[in-house]
Amino acid sequence: MFLQPNKVKYKKIKKGKLVRLEFKSNILKFGSIGLKAAESGIINSRQIEAARQAIVRKIKRNGKIWIKIFPDLPITSKPIGIRMGKGKGQVSHWGARVRGGTVLFEVCGINTNTIVAALKTGGAKLPVRTKIFT
Repeated sequence: MFLQPNKVKYKKIKKGKLVRLEFKSNILKFGSIGLKAAESGIINSRQIEAARQAIVRKIKRNGKIWIKIFPDLPITSKPIGIRMGKGKGQVSHWGARVRGGTVLFEVCGINTNTIVAALKTGGAKLPVRTKIFT
């Protein structure tokens, strides 16, 4: 179950730069404990799914989990063995732009020690440094 949008207006877009911190989505809305990105980066849909599976396994399917990011950024790549030029490559996978401070996951419904352990293992699956907060 890899996350990707059903329909997009433009097939390929520029990735852009991620430098500033996030101040819009840096607080908990649903859960009691959350996993926050400490640095900026692009997280692809497979990494989000791997982190989600790790968290769900640790909490043994008790409690509730919220995924607060969605991969809506098409990442393109050219096939190996193709020379430079001839336009932009095809969409290879989908990613989510993440600024430092963005909440990635929220969890509630079970004891704090279990949630912290689960979020640690989930954060280890992601390419950005993460922080657990309440």
